Amino acid sequence: MVSFILRRIFVSVLILLAASFIMYMLTAYSSDPLADLRQSQSLNKERLIQALTLSLQLDVPPPLRWFLWLGGAAKCLIPFANACDLGSTISNAQVTDILPRAMQSTIQLVTGALVLAILLGLALGIITALRQYSGLDNVITFTSFFLFSLPSFLVAVLLKEFFAIGFNNFLEKPIIAIPLIIAIAVILGLIVQSIIGGDGRRRLIVGGATSVISAIVLYFISLSGWLLHPGLGPVAILLLSVGVAVGLTALIAGLRNRRALISGLIVVVLALIAYFALQGLFNISSAATLVILAIVTVVVGLVVGFLMGGYDRSQSMKVASITALLSGGLVLLDRFMQSWPTYFSEVNGRPIATVGYQTPNLGGDVWVSGIDSFTHFLLPTVALLLISFASYTRYARAGMLETMGQDYVRTARAKGLPERTVVIRHAFRNMLIPITTLVAFDVGALLGGAIITEAIFGIPGMGQLFFAGLGRGDLNPVMGYFIVIAGMAILFNFLADLAYAALDPRVRVH
Repeated sequence: MVSFILRRIFVSVLILLAASFIMYMLTAYSSDPLADLRQSQSLNKERLIQALTLSLQLDVPPPLRWFLWLGGAAKCLIPFANACDLGSTISNAQVTDILPRAMQSTIQLVTGALVLAILLGLALGIITALRQYSGLDNVITFTSFFLFSLPSFLVAVLLKEFFAIGFNNFLEKPIIAIPLIIAIAVILGLIVQSIIGGDGRRRLIVGGATSVISAIVLYFISLSGWLLHPGLGPVAILLLSVGVAVGLTALIAGLRNRRALISGLIVVVLALIAYFALQGLFNISSAATLVILAIVTVVVGLVVGFLMGGYDRSQSMKVASITALLSGGLVLLDRFMQSWPTYFSEVNGRPIATVGYQTPNLGGDVWVSGIDSFTHFLLPTVALLLISFASYTRYARAGMLETMGQDYVRTARAKGLPERTVVIRHAFRNMLIPITTLVAFDVGALLGGAIITEAIFGIPGMGQLFFAGLGRGDLNPVMGYFIVIAGMAILFNFLADLAYAALDPRVRVH
């Protein structure tokens, strides 16, 4: 393992050096950073040209200048030395000063889109594989191919026009028409009954119950003005948390595992107690406080699962820890909802943003600022998500279908194992092997798509930094962008190789 890691690091460094040299030469020879000054009518034009030439070392040939840049970039590898030097921009700003701010926006955007794409893509891919050739499978297949064929800029523009502007206009008078309520309820019923499956009677009961409950909830939302004053409250948190505990137990351990189910339900009770006990702390909380509470929540779930797990503690610990995390998320979601009216008034009733990454001069605590970040990154994240998750859906479906036809899966079924055990413990893990490769490549694709998405939504991320630098021949910001993107691509490919060994015992790294 150690020799493999060392070899990969060595090869990655060579690739990074070669790619950076090519990128540096292409950018340096394709543009002139002095072009604007040469056309200037300023009286001190020559002095400005001389100063910029000296500042950017433009009198040095590009191949030699790359070595100078590389020497400064190498200092970034020295820990705690604070000697990192990626050069300066044409406007004499240090790249090391502007790059972290740009990275924060881009990484926040890409990480959210990547995680959601993986989760939704895998879930829908597995469901459609288990319901092969059903109506749900055909609809998801068509939707996936349709979204995969759409360019990111078109998705972004459509979201701005029809979702953001339309939803903001709807909030002026948030009343849902009865025909729309009926249509949404029927569609949800059809989707749920298709996912659950079973005979005709079971499908009819599940679909009908889902439609009725959905219609009641939507009518209540419309009648009460819930969208203007949202909230969950202890009752909704309790019901949703119990549903999470039961669902996770059925998925991970099976409902016959009473210890796992009891562990999940104990965590639900603790979450409900925390809902009342932490309201005062929430009023003075910061982002660091929320992170600490999340860690404590997971630890509490692990402890509960360990104490209640009996001979098979691992399953109880999984159920309890995930239930604790999701139940705690519901508690936090309720607290964010309580701050929605304050934020709504701050943005003059237009909460879904279409430009920028934050509202200028917005005051408020961590809850208001959190809502502001969510509303600004919502549309860009969805734009990247819709295109990316289509690939995961198709790969997950194909991988699950192939795995379910293997001999070891048929043997597991012949032994009388429950279908849940066959799917989760035998098929799911092997289905993930090709997905690891897709994740490694998708990181680069998302970062590339983020350039266009950031430009459309006016987010000052690395895409804007790259476009601005490339447009005016500002080489150092372009190389700063490149080093981050290339480093992340190499890192995720390296992690994909390690994931192969973890998922497939036949794969060994030497």
